[in-house]
Amino acid sequence: MKHIVGISLGSSERDHRLEMNFGGEPCCIERIGTDGDMKKMISVIKKLDGEVDCFGLGGMDLYVSAGPKRYAIRDALRIVRAAEKTPIVDGSGLKNTLERKVVLHIGRETNILNEANSVLMTSGADRYGMALSLEELGLKVTYGDLLFILGLPIPINSLGFLQRTVSTLAPIVRLLPFKMLYPTGEQQHKTVPRHTKYFDRADIIAGDFHFIYRNMPPQLAGKVVITNTTTVKDVEVLRQAKVKTLVTTTPVLEGRSFGTNVMEALLVALAGENGELKPSEYDVLIEELDLKPKILQLNQEVQG
Repeated sequence: MKHIVGISLGSSERDHRLEMNFGGEPCCIERIGTDGDMKKMISVIKKLDGEVDCFGLGGMDLYVSAGPKRYAIRDALRIVRAAEKTPIVDGSGLKNTLERKVVLHIGRETNILNEANSVLMTSGADRYGMALSLEELGLKVTYGDLLFILGLPIPINSLGFLQRTVSTLAPIVRLLPFKMLYPTGEQQHKTVPRHTKYFDRADIIAGDFHFIYRNMPPQLAGKVVITNTTTVKDVEVLRQAKVKTLVTTTPVLEGRSFGTNVMEALLVALAGENGELKPSEYDVLIEELDLKPKILQLNQEVQG
């Protein structure tokens, strides 16, 4: 049996474990949250190193990018280095393959985005593959990297501006404590609405669920949310906020969608490799396993 473990900086209340077959291979998928404690993350990784088939780095990114160059986050590097035997991935591979395909699919093969013109993407540097697809579909995208990560009242309204911003700031931002960049531990349970006018103006809210939840206003009536890593509780929160349609870019397994880091770790384990795969290899496995997004109509009659 393949054993995949997502080690997350996020809340332990979101922990889950399941066993199921993928491509005829029995697999155990487990998510372990450490409530914002990086020392605990390192300890758990060291304890399980060599005992499991692949780790997923959750609750934080190893890299940010807006183009071919990637910038490694210093705190994440410290954690990744704790795994000396078992490979560890952060989901970047699937963000640039599976998520890119999912967005193009729902834009071209469904009517979900037919009446949509504008998008608020909470961070383009976190999910550059998704950003490329949204732009390719001709949607007007506002990127919230400066708004929601650095707290600066500056929206980014083009991929070119996003790329220049990342190339300028990432060498410095990558050195900051990660808790300054992303909600971790108990912060994941709190919503503090910020820059709500950008939520209000958008037809689509896209990006990391914790960025969305942390900053969203109480109501998102009639909107489409494209995200992942949602639990049953998260889905109900979005339903109560009057979200019309929820698209999770990874499949829902036993009531929840796992993060791209866990799903990427699954593919690496099934491939029997010792690290991140090539994009073409992810594409083959995605097809073979028939990994598909989950589309939920939460409030069919809601008007935006």
